[in-house]
Amino acid sequence: MPKTSARLLSLLSLLQARRDWPGALLAERLDVSPRTVRRDVDRLRELGYPVVAMKGPDGGYRLDAGTELPPLLFDDEQAVALAVALQIATTTGAGIEEAAARALNTVRQVLPARLRHRVDTLRVTAVDRPAIRPEPQVDSDVLMAIGAAVHGREVLRFDYSPVSGPVRATAGTPEGCEGTPATPPGSAAPSGSAAPPGSAAPPAPPRGTPPQTPRHSDPPPPRRVEPHHLVTWGRRWYLVAWDLDRDDWRTFRADRITPRTPTGPRFPPRELPGGSVAAFITARFRGIGATQGPDGVGGWPCRGEVILSLPAAEVLRHTREGIVEELGPDRCRVVLGSWSWPGLAAAIGRFDADIEVIGPPELASAFAHLATRYAAAGQPRAAPNP
Repeated sequence: MPKTSARLLSLLSLLQARRDWPGALLAERLDVSPRTVRRDVDRLRELGYPVVAMKGPDGGYRLDAGTELPPLLFDDEQAVALAVALQIATTTGAGIEEAAARALNTVRQVLPARLRHRVDTLRVTAVDRPAIRPEPQVDSDVLMAIGAAVHGREVLRFDYSPVSGPVRATAGTPEGCEGTPATPPGSAAPSGSAAPPGSAAPPAPPRGTPPQTPRHSDPPPPRRVEPHHLVTWGRRWYLVAWDLDRDDWRTFRADRITPRTPTGPRFPPRELPGGSVAAFITARFRGIGATQGPDGVGGWPCRGEVILSLPAAEVLRHTREGIVEELGPDRCRVVLGSWSWPGLAAAIGRFDADIEVIGPPELASAFAHLATRYAAAGQPRAAPNP
């Protein structure tokens, strides 16, 4: 490679490493004169790199943003990381699968032979968990609009569409109302749901009564929020924002958001409950209130302690969250959390071992409740009358 071309690549790499570079320091790092640095900067500008000269006693240069994407310079680790990220982009739910595949092909064509071999060797097959129905895709323009409002700290107005089709509640995924996790099995049903068994149903209309035409209500007004974070959870995108009309924190599914323009005034950032967006999202999706901090076992609303007649090493292989303490060769203390007490009892029962409940009493009651239910389920069903 000619000396000038190699020096240009070195200069470009330095400009990408930090924001501002004094001219004298660049000349020292490249072992050339300040005049040569000025000439090399002019050559980079001719190639499309927006290098800005800074005035002052020392002077210097900065690689600024331009109107077009110039050729990029990556080191070996960056090139491999970019190729891997593009291969797993199909699981982001952002609707960028085709664009990611084209970008990966473009990057691969310009990689040196040694890096191309590494990328071709590391072929990643992105497999998502099976779903009853396809996960909703988010338009990239919607993500850009939300991201711009988050970055600019500008009030965002948007229409929030209702959930279409049957609601499929999955653990860790809020369904129905925004900011509220799916109702876990064994917990109380939300208001407005179907009447529980044994409750009085509304009377049927008399026979011959013509069907009533539902009244078309006016569309709901747009939501007004202060957007703080755009996050992903379980292959879905969510907006974490302060709802100005409800005066509280909310999470909104991005695939149901239709942004309105223009955005509103700027706002000062607020502090999220829990201290971080990760703690806030984890608490919200596990059914913990916004002001209730997560406890020591993953932030679950129900936590219990038991002693299992199993080696601690065996329990640890099947416990992603919790505390496991060895008490002997075939005995261990386990602290776990769950959505509800019956759910926690069922999770502990899957270990197929003798259980000694330490507490709280709600966990012992849940075991007794499940024991009665399981005993009834194990009885043979009577044959129906002919």
